[in-house]
Amino acid sequence: MHLVQTMAYANETPWHGLGNRLGPHQPLDVWAKSAGMDWRIEESEVRFVSHDASDAKGLGTIHAFPHQKVLYRSDTKAPLSVVSKRYQVVQPGEILEFYRDLTEVGGFELETAGVLKEGRKFWALARTGQSATLKGRDDVHGYLLLATACDGTLATIAQFTSIRVVCNNTLAIALGQGQGAVKVPHRSQFDAQAVKRQLGIAISSWDGFMSRMKALSERRVTNEQAEAFFKRVLTYNTTGVSDHADRTKNPAISVATVNDSALKAVQALYAGNGKGAELASAAGTAWGLVNGVTEYIDHHRRARSDDHRRDAAWFGVGAMLKQRAWEEANKLIA
Repeated sequence: MHLVQTMAYANETPWHGLGNRLGPHQPLDVWAKSAGMDWRIEESEVRFVSHDASDAKGLGTIHAFPHQKVLYRSDTKAPLSVVSKRYQVVQPGEILEFYRDLTEVGGFELETAGVLKEGRKFWALARTGQSATLKGRDDVHGYLLLATACDGTLATIAQFTSIRVVCNNTLAIALGQGQGAVKVPHRSQFDAQAVKRQLGIAISSWDGFMSRMKALSERRVTNEQAEAFFKRVLTYNTTGVSDHADRTKNPAISVATVNDSALKAVQALYAGNGKGAELASAAGTAWGLVNGVTEYIDHHRRARSDDHRRDAAWFGVGAMLKQRAWEEANKLIA
């Protein structure tokens, strides 16, 4: 089962091989139609039926619940979610419209856009025109991702992202002060120009990101350093009980656990099984460590489907693990 309901793309075929292929520089209305984003989110008050045992016909009485509203699709009338009255909707068209000036005068190019989970989540991804080539012809391109959801699972998020061409791995480009994205919660009005102003400060961050990538590609690491790196990235805390603890006074403690199957997988990818692992930029380097993790998260991590994996890699636990790998790698070049 695919989470992707509809999608359009330009250039390379996307990770799942689905979608409507478009030629370069298509207008936004063509993107909207091809990506399945040419509809609106409508709102209606919540109503419910109460039944009275004395009502012989059993029709019940209709009541309103004024504190929440139902969101539904304008085209199919399919329900999307129930949210509070204060919830600020972001329309599919607004996601695409965000890129209008960026694509028309800013040199950006839309590359994918689409709808996930029957319309509960939608996104667009554009190339910024920025790129870097590391030694061994290892190309990395800059992108800007804009995504939102109307089911409470995601704020509207604008995220600079890099994609390594040889393996299609994605890695968020951290903005200043370690901030990875500009996020607009749905209790606030989405102001596209305000978000662009915040991102405008960060467009120059590509230069810093590029210099860090090059430094990582030149930082040699030993096998011991590689193993220690992967353990730091893939260790998570669980709540457990110590055999030596007094269970009545201190029943629970935090236990550090390493995901052994993930550890073996990323070590194998780093050691040569990964795409581009043999390139001079990655073989035996800190950049290779980062890409062992990103390839695992983007392409191999266990998930119900490829789409669930990509959803986690962009927005969920996978994204956090990739950010942790990036931060740990940068400690090696500090």
